[in-house]
This record gives sequence, structure tokens and C-alpha cells, in this order.
Amino acid sequence: MLHRSLPALALLFASTLLAAEPVPLGRSLEVFVDDHLVEAMQGSVGRVVHEPQAQEVVLVTDKPWEGNTCAYYTVFQDGDRYRMYYRGSHADEQTKKSQHPEVTCYAESTDGIHWTKPELGFCDWNGSTANNIVWNGIGTHNFTPFKDANPKAPPESRYKAIASGAGVGKGLYVFQSPDGLHWALMSEKPVITRGAFDSQNLAFWDPVSGKYRDYHRTFTNGVRAIMTCTSDDFVNWTEPVLLTYPEGTPDEHLYTNAIRLYPQRRQIYPTAPRLFLGFPTRYQPKTSQVEPILMSSRDGQHFQRFDKAIIPITAPSERDGNRSNYMANGLVTLPGREGEWSVYASESYYDGPDSRLRRFSFRLDGLVSLRADEQGGEVITRPFHFEGDQLILNYATRKGGSIRVELQTAEGKVIAPFDLESCHPLEGDDTAAVVSWKLGDGLIRHSSEPVRLRFRLKDADLYSLHFRLLE
Repeated sequence: MLHRSLPALALLFASTLLAAEPVPLGRSLEVFVDDHLVEAMQGSVGRVVHEPQAQEVVLVTDKPWEGNTCAYYTVFQDGDRYRMYYRGSHADEQTKKSQHPEVTCYAESTDGIHWTKPELGFCDWNGSTANNIVWNGIGTHNFTPFKDANPKAPPESRYKAIASGAGVGKGLYVFQSPDGLHWALMSEKPVITRGAFDSQNLAFWDPVSGKYRDYHRTFTNGVRAIMTCTSDDFVNWTEPVLLTYPEGTPDEHLYTNAIRLYPQRRQIYPTAPRLFLGFPTRYQPKTSQVEPILMSSRDGQHFQRFDKAIIPITAPSERDGNRSNYMANGLVTLPGREGEWSVYASESYYDGPDSRLRRFSFRLDGLVSLRADEQGGEVITRPFHFEGDQLILNYATRKGGSIRVELQTAEGKVIAPFDLESCHPLEGDDTAAVVSWKLGDGLIRHSSEPVRLRFRLKDADLYSLHFRLLE
């Protein structure tokens, strides 16, 4: 990130910035998790990673086929229903040895908070099928489903899953289902065989590239790491490659990865780089403690990692034990809570007769912000093309704080009447505030040309922006 004084910024505009290729923003929502749209910052402005707020326990794994080592949760919204899949397993608290076969369990909810474990009648457990076991074949250690967004997916494979066979290094198998409940193998043999797979490996459909993308665990130089590969049909995959990070990123054990495409609610354009988010689990071999962190990427392979734990081991409760703080694979918006995101994380692994899954809430688009203190500061964006006649910001200010915005040409010249002093200051807290200027109608007239934004922040957090076209 560039931190420059105002004279340095002027010099920057006069030279290298003129060659910058405008970002095709359109009406896509842009967050400040990376420098994709940010050219420079000055003053007290810096990037802040936010922790979610701890909420209620939503699931206790207290059934005989569940137990204290239930793990690798996947949560996603499917119409007006939320689906959850997870491993049912139990280990002796002292020896850590498994006490019964691993199974894949299923739960569902209408609000993401109150979950039921339906008696599916699919799989036998001690002579009865009155249980919520959805799969007990190969891959129960880490069975990870998703609803396929590929419009060409046939009805029998509207839902897909990926999971490893028994033991490390046996490979990843792929599955299909017409309804998310009845599952079948798509291939009798593993389709990805390079890696170490005793973790929550996952896959999803990427609509921009038109391919399926996998993320799975491996080892490199004795350290747990993440690999990725792609497929056109979910059966034939490219050779996996390691994720890469900027020079100087610490070499840390990363267990699960929880990578997904950013939940884009605005129109995204084919030429606009999409954003990948991950919540990899940082693992400490000496203590076996785990904590999720945040990372992001624009291409799905080259990631930037943040050091701060998203959910620290001090969060409530019983998260500081052996593998007791995994982030679930899933980020959802719940009914009546449209201004926030919900994520889930496990607790009390190994500790007792069962374990728990707790919900946590982020502000909508609130993983990372650009923050200025009372001294204030400024942010200059890269040149971009937009569509629309209103600029919408997600922001929050503290007492006495404010945000002002200026529209500039790609060369850094002010576009009247959208200057900084004419901007009505934004104060308070809003996830969708309209920026306005004293004489500032007609923003849409500049949508055909590359422009920049200049933000002046004081005691404020700026989370995201997008442009809106009034109908």
C-alpha cells in the first residue's frame, strides 16, 4: 500500500498514473480488502480487519452418531432454506482415538439460527434409520457439498460434493445429487490425487471463468499448504498448483481453507476481476490450537493474507483447545438481518461428550475497512469506468467524524461541481448511503470516461462502494 503526502500524490498523478488501465467497475460492488481500486493513501488512513460478533450456539452434536469431534461444517442458502452438512464423529478424550465410524450428517433451517436434524431414513445406525445421516459411503471424513450454479448442470447433478477417501493421499472423489440429499459417486476413482486430503477440501462453480475450481490441502517443505485446480466437467481436473502469496508472507500451517467467491449482490461484468475470499485455519503444531484468518485474491491463485485472527481463540467459548476453532465453509445473509453476514465456527472439540457450532455476525461487506482516526487522511482510487447516476457508500463514523468525496479525471483534476468542499459530509452509520453534492446532479454524464474518486476521512471507516442506476 502506498502512503504518500499530498505533494507526492500530485507528482504521482503527473507521471506514472497516466498509464494506468481503468478498472471496469460498472455497477459492481467494490470492497477495500485489497488495493484493487486503491492507488494511494495519506495521513492516518489504514486498512483494518474486523472481527465478527459472537452470537448464539446453533448446533450441539449430542446424537450417538455425532460426538466431540464433529467437524468440517458446510453451510449455504438454498432458496428459502439453509442447508448444513458436517462430519459425525467421536473420540476418546484421553487417547484421542475414534469411538465409532465417521458419517456425514445433515441439518436444515429457515432462519440460519434454529436448526433441525431431520430423520432422513437413509442410513442404518445400530439397527435404526431414524437419524440425520445423509451419507455413509466413501468420503465421510470431509464430505463437502455445494449447490451448483452452473446453468448447464443436468438435473441429476444440481448439487455436487467433493471428499477424500480413507487415509491421507488417497485422493478426492466427486459426487452428485438431484436434491442435496440422495448422493452418488460421479467416478469410481479419485479425480484429484496430488495432495494431502485429510482436511475440508472444497469446490464450487466460477461463473466468470466458466469452470469448477477446487481448493485442497497439501504439504510443502513440511508445512500444511493449499493447492487449487480447475475443471470443465467436475470429473477431469487440471494439475494442481500451490497458492502463492506476496514476498515476506510468513510460512504458516494452513489447515482448512474455506475459500469462496465474494458474495456479489451487484451486477458484475465479464471483464471485471472477481474477488475470492478465504478463511484459512492457521494451525499451531506445538499446541494444536487453530484460528481462522482472512485472505483474498483476484485470480484464485495469488492470495494476500492478513495476520490478525478473524475469530481468536479467546472468543467465547472453549476455543483454545486442540482444533477447537474451525471456521465453517459458508457465509450467508439471514432473513431480517440483511445488514449483516453470518458465519459459523466450532468450539469445544475433543473436550466433552459433544461439541458445538456457534454463529458469528459481520457487518454487511464489513470484513475490512479503510479507517482514519481524528487526525484524518485521504484515499485516492485508481482510474475506473462506472455506470449509474448515484454513488453508494457503506461507511460508519465516530463522534465528530465525517467522509467527503470528490470526483476527478483520470489525471487527477477536479470535475466540477463534484469537488470535495461541495460534498455534503456523510456522518453516522449506513450500509447504503447516497453521496450528494450541493450542485451535483448529472453524475451519469461522466460514466463514459475514466474517473477517480478522492475520499477525505476523519474518524471514519469506509467499507465498500458501488454505483447505482436509477430506473
